[in-house]
Amino acid sequence: MKALVLFSGGLDSTTCLAMAVEKYGVENVIALSIFYGQKHDKEINAAKKTAEHYGVIWKTLDLTPIFADSKCSLLAQNDEEIPQITYAEQLKETDGKPVSTYVPFRNGLFISSAASIALSNECGVIYYGAHSDDAAGNAYPDCSDAFNNAINAAVFIGSGEQLKVEAPFVNMTKAEIVKKGMELKVPYELTWSCYEGGERPCGLCGTCRDRIAAFEANGIIDPLMKGE
Repeated sequence: MKALVLFSGGLDSTTCLAMAVEKYGVENVIALSIFYGQKHDKEINAAKKTAEHYGVIWKTLDLTPIFADSKCSLLAQNDEEIPQITYAEQLKETDGKPVSTYVPFRNGLFISSAASIALSNECGVIYYGAHSDDAAGNAYPDCSDAFNNAINAAVFIGSGEQLKVEAPFVNMTKAEIVKKGMELKVPYELTWSCYEGGERPCGLCGTCRDRIAAFEANGIIDPLMKGE
């Protein structure tokens, strides 16, 4: 069995990559990083370094034009500031809709694109790092268990029952992902999660806050925040 991992270079996808390498062997894992018009390329650079660390095949794909009309605050064409509050605080202002950093149907598009690449490379499974904290409150609906079940069914049918989709963390918290990553000795110092593109993580955006809290829940400091 060969596996393709949707690989942003962040904490969750890097832990997914480590799991896939452990299960299938480095020679049977492909890491796919997708550029979608982000305001910075820090995650893509982190993905490259981490893929080199593991020695897996690393592929990239540019889907920027598809999101050209999006008002998502993560994207380069949008001048809106990235919120510097928790997702829970953001959801109080969205009336049940996704947060401003939700990229329209991103996981659906990424998984569909990855399915074509996976099949062409004789992979039997796609891994991606969706988890329960991101799905909570409908912040990122394409990270939910319901979405994962639906996309897995669609890919399995559409691939002639050759390919499955797995989100190993879909019912886990980010703190639980960090715990698993520590067991696998994931090089979290190589990863990047912050929505800003500074020299160091901002520590204030939703994903930074979640990441810092996940490490603290495991009794350690995020390696990217040491010295703060």
